[in-house]
Amino acid sequence: MGAFPDLSLEASKLLWSASLGLAALFFFLTFFPFAQKGGEPPARKMAQPPNPQGYTKSLGAGKAIAVLTSGGDAQGMNAAVRAVVRVGIYLGAKVYFVYEGYQGLVDGAENIKEATWESVSMMLQLGGTVIGSARCQDFRTREGRLKAARNLVKQGITNLCVIGGDGSLTGADTFRAEWSSLLAELVKTGGITAEEAKKSNYLNIVGMVGSIDNDFCGTDMTIGTDSALHRIMEIVDAITTTAQSHQRTFVLEVMGRHCGYLALVSALACGAHWVFIPESPPEDDWEDHLCRRLTETRLGGSRLNIIIVAEGAIDKNGRPITSDDIKNLVVKRLGYDTRVTILGHVQRGGTPSAFDRVLGSRMGVEAVMALLEGSPDTPACVVSLSGNQAVRLPLMECVQVTKDVTTAMNEGRFEDALKLRGRSFQNNWNVYKLLSHIRPPSTKSGYTLAVLNVGAPAAGMNAAVRSTVRIGLIHGHRMLAVHDGFEGLAFGMVEEISWERVGGWTGLGGSKLGTKRTLPKKYFEEISANINTFGIHGLIIIGGFEAFTGSLELMEGRTKYEELCIPICIIPATVSNNVPGSDFSIGADTALNTITTTCDLIKQSAAGTKRRVFIIETMGGYCGYLATLAGLAGGADAAYIFEENFSIRDLQMNVEHLTEKMKTTVKRGLVLRNERCSENYTTDFIYNLYSEEGKGIFDCRKNVLGHMQQGGTPTPFDRNFGTKMGAKAVAWITGKIKECSRHGRIFANTADSACLLGMRKRSLVFQPLSELKEQTDFEHRLPKEQWWLKLRPILKILAKYSIELDTSEKAHLEHITHKRTSLESNI
Repeated sequence: MGAFPDLSLEASKLLWSASLGLAALFFFLTFFPFAQKGGEPPARKMAQPPNPQGYTKSLGAGKAIAVLTSGGDAQGMNAAVRAVVRVGIYLGAKVYFVYEGYQGLVDGAENIKEATWESVSMMLQLGGTVIGSARCQDFRTREGRLKAARNLVKQGITNLCVIGGDGSLTGADTFRAEWSSLLAELVKTGGITAEEAKKSNYLNIVGMVGSIDNDFCGTDMTIGTDSALHRIMEIVDAITTTAQSHQRTFVLEVMGRHCGYLALVSALACGAHWVFIPESPPEDDWEDHLCRRLTETRLGGSRLNIIIVAEGAIDKNGRPITSDDIKNLVVKRLGYDTRVTILGHVQRGGTPSAFDRVLGSRMGVEAVMALLEGSPDTPACVVSLSGNQAVRLPLMECVQVTKDVTTAMNEGRFEDALKLRGRSFQNNWNVYKLLSHIRPPSTKSGYTLAVLNVGAPAAGMNAAVRSTVRIGLIHGHRMLAVHDGFEGLAFGMVEEISWERVGGWTGLGGSKLGTKRTLPKKYFEEISANINTFGIHGLIIIGGFEAFTGSLELMEGRTKYEELCIPICIIPATVSNNVPGSDFSIGADTALNTITTTCDLIKQSAAGTKRRVFIIETMGGYCGYLATLAGLAGGADAAYIFEENFSIRDLQMNVEHLTEKMKTTVKRGLVLRNERCSENYTTDFIYNLYSEEGKGIFDCRKNVLGHMQQGGTPTPFDRNFGTKMGAKAVAWITGKIKECSRHGRIFANTADSACLLGMRKRSLVFQPLSELKEQTDFEHRLPKEQWWLKLRPILKILAKYSIELDTSEKAHLEHITHKRTSLESNI
């Protein structure tokens, strides 16, 4: 990392860069198709009818698909394989496993085997790839590709789905380009008949990127990256406790020979004091700056230092910077007790995160669609993630841009390399520098901001508070922490909070400030008095639905209490993910992973006890987000939610479905129920019904997960989401305060002076609360439109229900250069 002198000019540049760039979030945020259509739907509605132009089950009739995993393994590959197999079979195609990657394609015989629905059961929770992966020199030769082509033709396979890195996908494109000449040579040598060649006259190729490094250009997130971040953060959190005990400095080396994504995002997620990445080598005097930075943190009261280094870190001259180099420097210059931890292949291992399971599943569905739609003129494509939408990109365009990054670094054009990595990577870099290397200025702005948590606790709240406080101090503001929400603001539970006070908060669950559901209306007089007493010029409220409704009440109170006429910004934070105006809320990802992990353990408990069905109750109020996404990530047979009405006939159909399932080799069932999906069909009712109807066929168990879903250490997503939301909120409210300042007084009573910061499609946007009020079902505490409802058909198809797959929002082929230009112009 370069040196960032403590100058106000540098701070201003970084603040401006961060505020421009924060529109594109952390990873990805997810890939799911987003639907916002006009009209006023009722609060509760039936599932949308099938798309009249949707695909039927005959789409894949007479076709065959082969799926293989190649290169380094990545968590989530199994979810992608499972989706390809099941959706392919669902659409009438034959699907084949290719074991051991391209080597299996060359060797053929038992390495190419037809898959069944049951053969991919219990794969979701497994790391690595169950069909194997291998480096294959044979496939690099024409002779090897001739053998591979013959093996595919003999099986009648003309569609190939490759899950791997850029090398694996490049090999697939070469194979496709040579296909006609390979077949001609095979016919000439008698390897295949002319009739067989005619039936297999072209080969369709679709790729999915499986790589923990997230080093493939054209996609915001690759399969396996989120899980690798989970492994890294687990280790960082564990190391932090021992480092504090002994006042140590830890140097952690993470994977990333050519890409610093894992190192960078890990540094953001744990608040590391320094990070080294290959895309941005440090300045020539980095040794002095690093030692000065570590000394400052110790003098500030910190008992530890965390330095993260990517394995491919280099200096400006291209010389490697190793973890041992850094350790020796710190020991020699500062005399600190310093240890090195090299994480290695532990980052590839373990159970895939909920995100990677859903990402792999969604991309697998899209890959099958792309294959079955393909024609001889369709270029090989890769299924990619852009914001929260799935897109198809020409494979070789993405490969070329990926190679361009390496070329730029080799030539010392590091600024170009950062740009080629994409806007999300640049945003992460700018926010990291801002939070870790810019000191609060000596001159103050004269403004005071207060931050509070409202509603139920959610993992990631503390990361948002830390970011809000530190970015506010960098702006020169006086920062106040309000304890216990609106109630604390009414009772004067307010204190000034410093830079050092919020150190180490990113990895803490719950709410350090304390949070309550109390709404402010009955305390208007006390709240107004305290806003005046403490000189508060702006409020940043981090919380759930109560934060939204409470802020609406504050807006109403402006007509009577002039002190309430200050800018207000809401950052959504709730496990329920039910705040209007945002696709995601801080804390929902952590809760989703908790549920998914619990479902894994519960399913595993049935491994020795066959024919058992588990009924799991999730939180969420009336919102079925957790039940639906956990159902998709956990491989549930059904997920009952409030938004999709169901009757006793639906329950009967589900019981019959499970009865048929028990006749197969898979004798386990998982049913999720959102806590308020039905007033009468309670968890106990469903449990009793299934128990009664399943007598002699299967038995039942029920689990109510309860408040464990609100606890735990925040996931990397929630830490980074909270960090970026806090930074963005402070930048906005600073501008709004200046806009509303008149003769030294703040007066804000316009609709756009009270906004919610939310993630919509591909960007973060500020939306006036008055507009969001019209989009809200207040009785059931829900947005009237929810994007994730589009995922429910996928859940049902993967559970083998006979329904129509809605493809009304299928991805179309885009071009990476056009996509990148359009995204940058919108930010």
